[in-house]
Formats: sequence, structure tokens, C-alpha cells
Amino acid sequence: MASKKDVIIGLVIGGVFLVGLGMMAVLFFAFSSDSEDYVTKGSGQIAVVELFGGIYDPAPTVKQIEKWSKRDNIKAIVIHINSPGGGVAASQEIYEALNRARNEYGKVIVAAMSSVAASGGYYVACGADKIVSNPGTLTGSIGVILQYPTFGELMKKVGVELETIKSGELKDVGNYSRRMTDAEEQMLRSVIMDSYEQFVEVVARGRGMETEAVKPLADGRIYTGLQAYNLGLVDTLGTFHDALNIAAEMVDLDPNPETVREVKRKPGFFELMSETVTSVKTVFSAESVGPQLLYLYH
Repeated sequence: MASKKDVIIGLVIGGVFLVGLGMMAVLFFAFSSDSEDYVTKGSGQIAVVELFGGIYDPAPTVKQIEKWSKRDNIKAIVIHINSPGGGVAASQEIYEALNRARNEYGKVIVAAMSSVAASGGYYVACGADKIVSNPGTLTGSIGVILQYPTFGELMKKVGVELETIKSGELKDVGNYSRRMTDAEEQMLRSVIMDSYEQFVEVVARGRGMETEAVKPLADGRIYTGLQAYNLGLVDTLGTFHDALNIAAEMVDLDPNPETVREVKRKPGFFELMSETVTSVKTVFSAESVGPQLLYLYH
């Protein structure tokens, strides 16, 4: 017959096993699934897509835009932007999704700027038929930035070295153990300027301006919404509510229209744990792979 001590030890081991099994299940769920769980709220012919926070994973936003683009009853999409920007390619993905909604599906697109719609956030807004900004919105920051840290001096102090074998002179650009070489700087500058020209071209096309007229405005500086309006970077000043009414007017709907949107479902305990693990996964898998081109307002 087992002693009381053996029973307690058995219970402890069993509890640890169950906790470990639960954590493994959470990890499996987080690393095997990239889907966001949304529920549809409201009804109407105008869809609202929220673009809040940094632009690094375009998939959820693109998915929403594509969903509403394919709905015949949806006449317009209002993209509500409160973002300082983010990745170059990620911003371009969302911008192109808006272009497809306009050109392939005939949807009216209105961008409503909130507190911040700068750099990549402004890039996305240029995919709209109309841009509505609050007078105090921070926008602009038209430009590209690339940064990465170097730890060479610190590594020397603690006696750590990094050995590198490479196939070409520029293969390990962004190596954190040393400063960049002149050749690396020249190469990175050419990449930066190419991305910059792409940004300027998008602004010129979206605003109906000549590229040479955009470039003096595109030195990375930020503008208030009022300044941007006076410079021709936005169409009108107003609130999110005004943007909805502008969209309604453009598709011959009555003012104060009903809207439909996707809202992220409130997560349960295990989903919260999964989101935490997913955030860690994002940091290590997406943001630590080396230098990144960013349309970002710091």
C-alpha cells in the first residue's frame, strides 16, 4: 500500500505533467496557426477596416479588404488609420489591396486619419479615392529608414567574437559585430533611395501631383492635418464620422450610414497565452532577421 508521501509525490508529478502538456498545447496552437479570429459586427453598405498600430503583418488587413471587395452589397470601404507606418513591403501590400478594391471591384475607398497616419500609414492612405484628416493628425513623414544596432565594442569587452564565412563582400551586410563598410553603405543607400522613389511615385499618383512637386515635401518631415491639407496631401479636414458621410455621399447613400466591420473576438485564457507566445514568435522570426526597410515615423 502506497504511503502518504508517495501519493503526494505522485500528485505533484501528475500536476507538473498536466501543466507541461497544457503549455505544449498552447505552443502548438500558437506556432501552427497564424489566423486571427474575427466576428462581423453591424450591417450596411459601407465597410470599415481598422489599421491601428505598426504595419508589419499586412495579412489580417488585406484579408478584410479582400472580403469586403467581393461583397456585392458593399459599396464603399473606409479605412480608419491610426499608424506610424512600418515595413515597406507590408505597407505596399495593403496599398495594393486597396487598389484592387477600387480598380477590379469598383469600390469607393475613403481613408480616415486618426491621431497618426504617417509614413507607411500615409502610403496606405494614398490608395484611397479621398483622404480625410483631422486638423491635428500627425501625417507625412514621407521617406524610408533603415537601422540596426552594432555591438562590436561590447563584444570585445566581454571577449566574444563572431566568425563569418561568406560568398561575397556584401553577403553579411547588417552584421551586428562591426560597423558597415563603405561598400555596404553605398549599397544600402541605393536600396533606400529606390524605396524612397517608389514612395514619392505613389504620393504623386494618388494626389495628382508631379513627382518633382512631391519631393520637396518628402524629406521625412511630419505635418499636421491642416498643414497637409494646405499642401494638397489630403483632400479635406474632418472626423471619422465625416469620412463615413463622405463615403456615403460618393455612393449615393443617406448620411449617417450603417456600417459593417470585423472585430477581433475577445480571447479566452488559453488564447491570451497563445497570443503572448505568438508575439514572442513574431519578434524572433520577423524582427530579428537583420536590417529592415521601413516606412516608419519614429
